[in-house]
This record gives sequence, C-alpha cells and structure tokens, in this order.
Amino acid sequence: MDSPWIAGLVALFLWWFSTGAILVILRHADRGSGAAHGRAVLLTAPFALFGVLGLATSFAMPSVPGAYLGFVSAIAVWGWLEHAFLAGVITGPNRRPCPPEAPEWERFVRAWGTVAYSEMALTAVLIALVWAAWGAENMVGLWSFAVLYVARISAKLNVYLGVPNINTEFLPRPMRHLASHFRVAPMNRLFPVSVTALCLATGCWLERIWAQEPGSAGAVGFALLAALTALALVEHWLMVLPLPDAKLWRWMLPDPSPATARPDKRKVARQRGRHGFRPSV
Repeated sequence: MDSPWIAGLVALFLWWFSTGAILVILRHADRGSGAAHGRAVLLTAPFALFGVLGLATSFAMPSVPGAYLGFVSAIAVWGWLEHAFLAGVITGPNRRPCPPEAPEWERFVRAWGTVAYSEMALTAVLIALVWAAWGAENMVGLWSFAVLYVARISAKLNVYLGVPNINTEFLPRPMRHLASHFRVAPMNRLFPVSVTALCLATGCWLERIWAQEPGSAGAVGFALLAALTALALVEHWLMVLPLPDAKLWRWMLPDPSPATARPDKRKVARQRGRHGFRPSV
C-alpha cells in the first residue's frame, strides 16, 4: 500500500465505487415513496460521521495509513453531502425549472437558488477543515476535500455557461429541474481555464511525488491527490468529448420505475446532453 501506483488505483476505485453507490441509493429512492430520499440521507449519515472522525484523527497521523485515512474520510464526507444535495435535502430555495425565455441575470439568480444551501454547506465544511488542520502533520484529507470543492465549482460553472455534453441521464427525481438551468453549447471561455488549472495541479502533485522518499507517507498522499485531480480533469473533458462514460455505472443500477421514467426524450433533448448525469465525488 506504500506504492504511489497502488494509491492511484485506490483513488480510482473509490471514485468509481462511491459514485456508483450514490447512484444506486438515489435510483432505489426514486422507486420509493416521496419521503424515500430523505430517509436514505438519514440512514447514510453515519458515513459522514465516520468521515469527520476520520479526518480529525488523520491530521495527527503523518504515516501511510494516515494518508489513506484522510483521503477516504474526505471522500465519505463529500459523498454524503453530494448525496444530500441530489436527494433534494440540502439544495437551495429554488426548486422550479428555469423558463426558457428568462434573461441572463434571472437565469443566474435562479441557478444559484437551486444550489445555494449545498454550496454554503460545502464552503462551511471546507473552512472548518482549514481551521482544524492548521499546522497539522497530515493534510491529505484537507487537500482532498479542497480538490473536490474546486472541481465541483468549476464543473457547475461550465455546465451553466454551456458545454456540448451535459450529463443528466441519472438525475434523480427531486433534482430534475436542474437540467433546465444547464446550457448546451460548443464551448465557453471558462473551459480552457478550468482544464489548464487542473492540468497544472495534477502536474504539481506528480512533481511532489518524485520529491518524496519512495514508500513514504508524502509520496502516497501526493499520489492520491494526483489521481483525484486527474479524475476531475477527465470529468471536465467528458463535457466536450462524445464518450459513453455513463456505461461505467448504468449496468449496476436498477431499472427506473414507470412513475419516474423520463416523459418525452425529444422534449428534454434541448436541455440535455447526450450522456448520463454523474455526481462527482
């Protein structure tokens, strides 16, 4: 487990598995009653508690196990907050579709209203982690959460400004109004900035790996961060490349119930892209 290659594979597996787990829970809740999503968020809350305790413990563990503990704990906290958002529990005051004729200023206000509470919760958690980890010997957990935070904001701004492929296939019932706030467009000015920044960040983490002693906690920690940042970069490129990435998770999901199936594919095609929605964990 002290090999950077193993650490990268662990990060890849956790990204795939945690994303799939959230999608499975959301799909099962979609097949249940109106309160099913709220119950699912409550039942998965222990994962967030584990993550908080794991992060607090990892800050004082400058070792390989400490690096893994911080990384996994950050994923657990982030995954639960993302689940709570997609389940419609922590979202924002606006839960209505955006009218097609809305002016740009109104569209922005409405879009912010759909995610406001979630973004504020994530920001509060990040600030709390910075305060708790200040001067800590192991910062892997903090940096992992920070990478996910920045990548999420970048992704949301890009789908708001417009990209060719917008993922909405797996969008759960409580948040289907999100699709009306996205824009399908050939390109936007932010996208090159986003991918360049993620490329530089990935390169920075990789450079730090080679500067560490082989098998050290530092090498493992930077390998985890490099893999996570590279995955965020891949997810950004999937917004513009016509690749069937949704197949990574579609096979493991139960069929949607008839009551929650999409009504008219031609009607929603104007708002949606060609691939499936994927929560970024």
